[in-house]
Amino acid sequence: MLAKIFSGTVQGVDALLVEVEVDIVHGLPTFATVGLPEGAVRESKDRVKAAIKNSGYEFPNRRITVNLAPADVKKSGPGFDLPIAVGVLAASETCKTENLSRFSVIGELSLDGRVRAVQGVLPMAIAAKKAQLQGIIVPADNIEEASIVDGIDVIGIEHLHQAVDFFSNPSAVLPSNNNCASKKHCHYEYDVDFKDVKGQDHAKRALEVAAAGGHNVLLIGPPGSGKTMLARRLPTILPDLSFEEALETTKIYSVNGLLSETRGLMHSRPFRSPHHTISDAGLIGGGRIPRPGEVSLAHNGVLFLDEFAEFKKPVIEVLRQPMEDGAVTISRASSSLTFPARFVLVAAMNPCPCGYKGDTIHDCSCNPTQVEKYENKLSGPLLDRIDIHLEVPSVPFKDISSSTDGESSRPIKKRVEATRNIQQKRFSRRKSIYSNSGMNTQDIKKFCQLDTPSVQLLEKSVERLGLSARAYHRILKISRTIADMEASESIKTHHIAEAIQYRRLDRRKV
Repeated sequence: MLAKIFSGTVQGVDALLVEVEVDIVHGLPTFATVGLPEGAVRESKDRVKAAIKNSGYEFPNRRITVNLAPADVKKSGPGFDLPIAVGVLAASETCKTENLSRFSVIGELSLDGRVRAVQGVLPMAIAAKKAQLQGIIVPADNIEEASIVDGIDVIGIEHLHQAVDFFSNPSAVLPSNNNCASKKHCHYEYDVDFKDVKGQDHAKRALEVAAAGGHNVLLIGPPGSGKTMLARRLPTILPDLSFEEALETTKIYSVNGLLSETRGLMHSRPFRSPHHTISDAGLIGGGRIPRPGEVSLAHNGVLFLDEFAEFKKPVIEVLRQPMEDGAVTISRASSSLTFPARFVLVAAMNPCPCGYKGDTIHDCSCNPTQVEKYENKLSGPLLDRIDIHLEVPSVPFKDISSSTDGESSRPIKKRVEATRNIQQKRFSRRKSIYSNSGMNTQDIKKFCQLDTPSVQLLEKSVERLGLSARAYHRILKISRTIADMEASESIKTHHIAEAIQYRRLDRRKV
């Protein structure tokens, strides 16, 4: 007998609906799985056989063929265990087949029939909804994740026999309750706050500009000056995630298996801080079966790279594509996958190998050759893609010992949100642009027109600093953001002047 049931496989951060066909005929007892199954899928036959027997059902002692369609797409992961087991029981007439075509089934089986959580349930639930299926059957530990998707029944089960019972009597099992109102509320309270930062008012101002326009930042200063402290508080002043942004980010974490059992939709902007020993595949993504890297895990959030100059040069150079395009494309011989990677980069580094060049308290022990070699670890094209270069000096004792708190994150966040609202109205017809940092050359010509004094100031700066065309455009983008923060329709001279001050590594050429 032939039975058909739906399941899914992950491709990138999206899912493809897979039809699991199980055919049982008379012949020598064999169990064959076809349709480009990867290792975990090929091994499912042993788990399925043990789970069926240990759940009290009779395993058919006949020729079993499992086809995963479409057959030209690789299938990976243990999530096919449950649909294959249900398909075997349906083909052997142990499980009813009337409702198999209305549900998608995902889950890994233990040898005793228990159903274990799997990765990528959220994109599979979205794929099931797009296919207009009635519902999806998932492991009980994945209920919160699958319930994010509205308009589809989510059935959580803990054991194989519960799936069999459900298909025998679907009305006896109630789907999980989808609380749409709570899911779309993405406000999050952070444990850190900008009021904890003593002094460094100019650095706070620069990070506010970065948050308001989505600009990348490079913090340069001696050890202990507060670079990491500032970076960790940047998410607290970014606007709350919209439901669409939260869904995009949650899909990435779902595919990587980083969602906890009790967490469904992500409510906070991600903050990723990989160590400087990370590989290029770990940062960008990759592997035999490509998975998102740190740049994608930071999507809609902040990617913090501490000790920036200590990263291997080939590793940080691969940041160019995601910083420019907001996405990463990983190509293999058989396919090409694109992962979203729209983030605010905050990089931190010392001014020299010993860390104390220009410090008023400690003496620098580095010679000019060592300093030049250290600074040259960062290529010009990479630095051009970082909008703001900021010096973060040591904090004076009077600021450290002060009992007065700095400005809290809440009012800063309100100003950032007001600035972002201006940009959303400006780019309302452009779905690919979310902030001033995403403007292309045509947008800069249209929205960054300068008066004569501003043109003269910028011309002198370009000539003296030897700025590249990309650096010139970065200054215009930052100026547009500073003007938006003042609700100014036009860019004024002082906006240009402040933006030029944020190009510290260009000013060192003078």
